[in-house]
Amino acid sequence: MRRMMMAGAAALALAGCEPMGVPVVDQPNPNQCGAYDLQYLVGSPDTVLETMRFNKPVRIIAPGSAVTMDYNPDRINFELDRYRMISRVTCG
Repeated sequence: MRRMMMAGAAALALAGCEPMGVPVVDQPNPNQCGAYDLQYLVGSPDTVLETMRFNKPVRIIAPGSAVTMDYNPDRINFELDRYRMISRVTCG
């Protein structure tokens, strides 16, 4: 009985603790470039992009192509599959 009371007291004492040393970082808006509004293009051929105008920078990423690792939250990334169909639309 005493062990159960001690375990319960320890659990209550730890319940109010917050992790220390974990910095709070503001996360960038994952839709800052408007990628969520372009999800309807997933499954479309890359040629559909030729008929569209964007007010943000655009990067088209074909399979196996070299891509810089710089992050630009305003840039729209269109990832293509091996059939040149849009497989993913993201910001970055």
